[in-house]
Amino acid sequence: MKIVKLIVCLSVISAICAGVLAGINVVTKETIAQIREKQTLDAAAEVMPSAVDKSKVEQIADGIFAGKDASGKIAGYAIVGTDPSGYGGQIVLMVGFSPDFRISTYKKLIASETPGLGTNLSSPVFMKQFEGMDASKPVSVKKDGGKIDAITSATITSRAVCGAINDAKKKMEGILK
Repeated sequence: MKIVKLIVCLSVISAICAGVLAGINVVTKETIAQIREKQTLDAAAEVMPSAVDKSKVEQIADGIFAGKDASGKIAGYAIVGTDPSGYGGQIVLMVGFSPDFRISTYKKLIASETPGLGTNLSSPVFMKQFEGMDASKPVSVKKDGGKIDAITSATITSRAVCGAINDAKKKMEGILK
């Protein structure tokens, strides 16, 4: 009989906790979506080439943003690129491109890499290697025949960054066709 009471008590407590969590999810869902949307738009503006007027960045498709210069002409693109094979899981980057298919820079949106090693994917020294790179060719680390120096002790992360940039590049190719 004690077991039945215990099971009923735990079931009631679990149901109450589940209800509270569901209620919190309903209340905060919209706010979280708005914050993520603003963070994505801010990241898109941040990676655009310097000719872009940051106030003239708009989403033109899912994960694809266009930025215009002061005259209203498209002066850059920002595209979300992903690679599932980071050391800590998926890496998602916002990658900036000029209309002549050169990489301006990128910003990490999602990455769970090893602190002190893989997290260096956002270091200015590593990121600088991509600036101005011709995106019409595949991007890869030197170990794979490319031009990118991998982050020390974080080759998997470096490859995933290249993969995410290549994913964004494929989407960019679709825009330019």
